[in-house]
Amino acid sequence: MAAQTPEVDVRDNMESLCYDAVIDGEVIGTVVYEYSGPRIVFLHTIVDPEFRGRGIGTTLVTAALDDVRARGLKLSNYCNFVSAFIGAHPQYADLLDPEHPGLPHGL
Repeated sequence: MAAQTPEVDVRDNMESLCYDAVIDGEVIGTVVYEYSGPRIVFLHTIVDPEFRGRGIGTTLVTAALDDVRARGLKLSNYCNFVSAFIGAHPQYADLLDPEHPGLPHGL
């Protein structure tokens, strides 16, 4: 039987340059980013081992990409998880900067 996943709150932590997945006040996952000129660069995604396999990474990346879209930014991606996510969810491929896309999506 799969463990229940509590409500995940995703927050943009601009001081730390990361999107945090938070459950009950505890950060349990992160997408690390930086800025390069007019675009945001995703570097790495991590979810605490005890929370893996529960959709936390998917929730986290979905919220981060939705925020990138809402802010009108272009994305350069160097995170394998995000690459695989965009490959499976092509509606986010338009966020990739055509001149600096980073990793090919769908890895």
